[in-house]
Amino acid sequence: MENHTIIQVEDKVPFRLLIPLSIQHMFAMFGASVLVPFLFGINPAVVLFMNGLGTLLFILVTKGKAPAYLGSSFAFLAPAGIVIANWGYEYALGGFVAVGFAGCILAFIIYKVGYKWIDIVLPPAAMGPVVALIGLELSGNAGLLDEVIDPRNAIVFFVTLGFAVFGSVLFRGFLSVIPILIAVIAGYVAAAITGILDFSAVMTAPIFALPNFSAPKFDLQAILIILPVILVITSEHIGHQVVTSKIVNRDLLKEPGLHRSLFGDNFSTMLSGLIGSVPTTTYGENIGVMAVTKVYSVQVIAGAAVFSIICSFIGKLSALIQTIPGPVIGGISFLLYGMIGTSGLRILVDSQVDYGKNRNQALT
Repeated sequence: MENHTIIQVEDKVPFRLLIPLSIQHMFAMFGASVLVPFLFGINPAVVLFMNGLGTLLFILVTKGKAPAYLGSSFAFLAPAGIVIANWGYEYALGGFVAVGFAGCILAFIIYKVGYKWIDIVLPPAAMGPVVALIGLELSGNAGLLDEVIDPRNAIVFFVTLGFAVFGSVLFRGFLSVIPILIAVIAGYVAAAITGILDFSAVMTAPIFALPNFSAPKFDLQAILIILPVILVITSEHIGHQVVTSKIVNRDLLKEPGLHRSLFGDNFSTMLSGLIGSVPTTTYGENIGVMAVTKVYSVQVIAGAAVFSIICSFIGKLSALIQTIPGPVIGGISFLLYGMIGTSGLRILVDSQVDYGKNRNQALT
């Protein structure tokens, strides 16, 4: 990995590289991002549209200086599920709008007071273990968790993971920057050989389809149930920005600024609620892709966002991508989440945290 050429945030990528690198980012986020609308019982097309649009807005707000892909947020599942069960999905959308608006206000407050308080509230001795635990916990969820494991799923999982791991180390030249994409293809081929692919949804899907947009409804009680999520997503956002800063070797909390990235994240969530989509958040999978490939270019992230928007309008293409089996997504996610875990350990090493001090031991 040390021999890989680093493509920095502002670097332009040749078109022949841009397409596979962008598709690689879209595949990395796809499995987790479409799972949320399935759990909410809505069409994932509107979510693909908003993920792409939200990412482009985030890039605009952060002046193209913070590489991040916005995917579907899992933090809202529990409170939104309560609201949907009692009032309906439209009132959950109203809660999403309220949380996004509150997040925008919080971003303005941070703009006024600065971000240095983070080092006091979340010093490296606390932030490092938190980030590591986030990555390691997610890695466990990306594995084979069924009580009875299908051998075919295990084969596909390990083929995908093997290509991703060994490709990241052994590939050279052009292949060295697309190990995730190659692993997805290898896993897909393995799934075809083992007979776990299902193309029935592709056959019945329309060629073109308009995303199913819908409007929110507002109820104070429903909003108050969802509103506390603002604490979770703010902590998650700060953690992601800290990890990304370590990966790209820049202080993104300072430039473009935590206030900008937090506003972009929450503005996207607010807009999601207004058009019928699910809340968005910066995605750990895409942070992991950057850590593996050392390609940090915002142009690549924007390319992935454009592909996501295109997929939302092409029914058969969206359905085809959804045929990627769970073990393939699991194998990729296992590696990418693990990279987040090691980034937490890197925070401790780079900050030279002294565990001879009782204070640091207590925080950890």
